[in-house]
Amino acid sequence: MTVDQILTNHSGIGVKTLRLSFPYYCEVDACQLNRWLQIAITPGIEEVTLFLPPNYKKKYSFPCSLLFGGCGNSIKYIRLTECAFHPPVGFVCLRSLTKLHLYQVRITGDELGSLVSNCFALEKLELKCCDRLIFLKIPLWLERLSFLVVSECYKLQVIESKAPNLFTFRFFGGPVRLSLGESSHVKNLDIQLAYRPNSLLYAITELPSAAPNLETLTVTSVNEIVNTPMAADKFLNLKYLRIHLTGFSKAFCPDYDYLSLVSFLDASPTLETFILSVKQNDMKHDSVFGNALHVGWIPAHKHSRLRKFDQGTVVEHGDCRRRCVQKYSGCGLISREMILEAHEALRVVSIYIIGRVPPAVQLNVRGPCSQCHKLP
Repeated sequence: MTVDQILTNHSGIGVKTLRLSFPYYCEVDACQLNRWLQIAITPGIEEVTLFLPPNYKKKYSFPCSLLFGGCGNSIKYIRLTECAFHPPVGFVCLRSLTKLHLYQVRITGDELGSLVSNCFALEKLELKCCDRLIFLKIPLWLERLSFLVVSECYKLQVIESKAPNLFTFRFFGGPVRLSLGESSHVKNLDIQLAYRPNSLLYAITELPSAAPNLETLTVTSVNEIVNTPMAADKFLNLKYLRIHLTGFSKAFCPDYDYLSLVSFLDASPTLETFILSVKQNDMKHDSVFGNALHVGWIPAHKHSRLRKFDQGTVVEHGDCRRRCVQKYSGCGLISREMILEAHEALRVVSIYIIGRVPPAVQLNVRGPCSQCHKLP
């Protein structure tokens, strides 16, 4: 039986979950789709998921009128892709909604604000590739909202949240003005400026004041044009810091001084775990086989709370000396020169660094893969 036959022969009574997914090549008739939704969206339904083919957001607008008359009040989860969604002002039809996921959806900041302002049960909000969003404002009375994801909404300029119990925030996109409220409870933050430089600069200058109660911070950077400066404010509650530097298919910026990362240690007096990972297919920094006189130094920095330092790559002078991507099919290919650098860097670390680590601190330095990256 076809989808049309199944839904046409169904009364709609008792439907709890509706999931409609269309392949890329499928042509969807808007009138027919509206009829299917009208059959299924009745009082008592709890989940509505709609996956449309790419670019349908210009062709199809989700009919908000189907949620009127109490039909939407039982819905707990809505996931929409590749469509337009234009809830009117004063839209109060989703009183039980706990999760909202919009992907490639045409919706403005005003429309989204009107929608979520009346979703008092909302716990999780995910927005991805919504190119009409200029601003995102979340009101104070969304007391249950604890999880927010904003990804690849490249026209977004402002994110303002007053939700008192927002706990986890993941952001991937361009630089935005971030305001999480004076009494922000955001404790877990994962941030990357999408394919743009200076994620570390943004994190050290903007986040201490925007999210003062952070306990866990993950920052991913594809390039740093300037060294990381000392922070004006501090992460007073930060306990876990993960910094991931990736050059993708090339070397990470050779002009960046990895020793400037000490700014994060200085700004995080309660930090207990620091994980530094560098991933690159090439290397442009000075070789560990070079003159030791050229190795960079900074004054000793005491950090009384640090208990664990995990180096995801072998490092000397803060530089990545190997790339070992663990996969079931084996590690990624790297040059003979980088393999030699990795083994030499591991030796340098064992001679000059490990002996200086206090007994109370756990230092993990991951060496080259013993199977894939043996010495040639």
